[in-house]
Amino acid sequence: MKKFLIAGLGNIGDEYAETRHNIGFRILDHLSRSEDFSFESARLGEVGTWKVKGRSLLCLKPATYMNRSGRAVQYWLDKEKIPLQNLLVVTDDLNLPFGTLRLKTKGSDGGHNGLKDIQQILGTTGYARFRFGIGSEFSKGRQVDYVLGKWEEAEQEALPERLDRSAELIRSFALAGPGITMNQFNNT
Repeated sequence: MKKFLIAGLGNIGDEYAETRHNIGFRILDHLSRSEDFSFESARLGEVGTWKVKGRSLLCLKPATYMNRSGRAVQYWLDKEKIPLQNLLVVTDDLNLPFGTLRLKTKGSDGGHNGLKDIQQILGTTGYARFRFGIGSEFSKGRQVDYVLGKWEEAEQEALPERLDRSAELIRSFALAGPGITMNQFNNT
């Protein structure tokens, strides 16, 4: 069975649950409800396994806080013997308009501290990342308040469809591969 690690980035704690910065956790929570698997506490995070068409997707919500996600990702890659090309990191992106989806197979951290830590720990930028656009509607100097803020009403109303589309992207990544998935989902 082909194994994948799907790491959704976020911060632990109820105070962060509904924030923009926690979209990685929220996407994996949505996936677990729609595909009927559950998360359990484990080393360095919560994990849940989704099996689909000969694939085993280990979904990870690191309990290391966003800026220290690399340790949890490295641990689960090693423990489960998952190759780097089967890693998908799910995160927020300030540089994309709200709800825009973008998959890349490598690249910079784009100023995202969670990705920066993963790249530092793994020693490479050569892993797939799925960025969910959260927009950049904040005043100068208010970036932290914005990413740690709650969704606006219009965003909240649009989220269910965007979460469905995000789950489809993850499914496609595992079943069809990154090339087809990028063509089908990027900038949608």
